[in-house]
Amino acid sequence: MTNHLSRLTIGLLFTIHMGSFFQLFAQEPVKLFSSEKVSYSIQFKNEIPSYKVMGVFIIPDEQIAIQIVGDEKTDTYEIYLSGGSITSLDKNEWRFQPPQNPGLYPITIIRSAMQDSMILNVFVMVPYKELKGEYLNGYRIGEYPTTLLNELLIYSPPKGFIEVTKENEDTFISPHFQLKSFVSKQDGDYPKYVVLRERLLLKLELILEKINEKGYACGTLHIMSGYRTPYYNKLIGNVKYSRHVWGGAADIFVDVNPRDGMMDDLNQDGQINYHDAEIIYDIIDKMYGRPFYEMFIGGLGWYRRTLSHGPFVHVDVRGFRARW
Repeated sequence: MTNHLSRLTIGLLFTIHMGSFFQLFAQEPVKLFSSEKVSYSIQFKNEIPSYKVMGVFIIPDEQIAIQIVGDEKTDTYEIYLSGGSITSLDKNEWRFQPPQNPGLYPITIIRSAMQDSMILNVFVMVPYKELKGEYLNGYRIGEYPTTLLNELLIYSPPKGFIEVTKENEDTFISPHFQLKSFVSKQDGDYPKYVVLRERLLLKLELILEKINEKGYACGTLHIMSGYRTPYYNKLIGNVKYSRHVWGGAADIFVDVNPRDGMMDDLNQDGQINYHDAEIIYDIIDKMYGRPFYEMFIGGLGWYRRTLSHGPFVHVDVRGFRARW
């Protein structure tokens, strides 16, 4: 009888213990990364995204063509506007005329048969010509160089500035990145202003996907530095022609476990140092030379930990290879 009771007690305790064990892990499920893509691709401004959400940055008088590309082009699609006007050019090809007032005007494209939708978060920017000296509506921008570096057009002044407000700063401009992450770190009230290239967002999404494929689970990348106004870039002593000033660069690291504003210990050696940045660097560098990466060629560098920041990796979309 005693042995029977003992077995019952042990069995009950085991059941309770294992129940608590499984309950613990049920409360903290492993989150699988999703690239958040639709079943088709579109093309605008020489970019070809297939994400469920994508930022588009244009000035008031800039018309853009939007078209479905690839094998899915023959299907039926619907397009819905929240502002501006659209003209049909061909089957599943349109020309969008934005409103004159700066702001956010989402466009929704739906593949009818699958009800598969993509949202283009179109930001109509404040034109560059609206700058008054170094300021735009009270926000200090500074002065863009009047001379092109090595006569490269990528160093021309930007067409305009995305107006960032408390109401729109949380807007997703790609599946895993929000507008607020790219704002210059300088002091200043709203509205703030940002320059940003769509291709940088596409590159960051690709990098994030590859990092997850290598087993480093993360839902986004920490943007330590995105856009820098010429004023702020000079204030921190950075080089005059930094790609950050043209919205084509980001300093990034993985910050998941714990989320503390510092690079994670990716190689699990008990230290957070340049070896962790090297892991991200190598993942990116190994894409060089692959056909799908051709459009994303640019600068790549890793930085050691200092008293003011942890290790990180710089990426940009300057259009030619640079390493440091």
